[in-house]
Amino acid sequence: MPKADKLFSTPERFGAHLRSLRAERRVGKKQAVRRSLTPRQRQTVLAKTGRRCHICGGKIKGKRWSADHVFAHCQGGPHLVDNYLPAHDLCNSYRWFYGSEEFQWIMKLGVWMRTQIDRERPHAMDLANQFIKYERRRAARNST
Repeated sequence: MPKADKLFSTPERFGAHLRSLRAERRVGKKQAVRRSLTPRQRQTVLAKTGRRCHICGGKIKGKRWSADHVFAHCQGGPHLVDNYLPAHDLCNSYRWFYGSEEFQWIMKLGVWMRTQIDRERPHAMDLANQFIKYERRRAARNST
């Protein structure tokens, strides 16, 4: 399994690596054919974690949740109950169809950025401000 443990000499090389991971993911997404789970299969998936989201660990309430591929469908993950775990719709939408390494980089960046914001580093506060504006625009689009 690829891991997010490479060291890069420049931000440009890091960016190029992230773009190559994205390009690989997009090729797989175009080739993937999605199928739905049956209601019985969905109940089996939900029972695997005791109605908890496998991404955040929170309790899944009600009927709105996603069956998330453990091994990404766009990267050859099979359409089998064994390859699904339950997730909140929000958690699953942010996990998206990233492969293992790409998702690890996203997590590492997010944790690092959160620490920078907590320490009120100027560069991080600028990015946090841009993020807040982005979230407001996104929320306004979704409320209409």
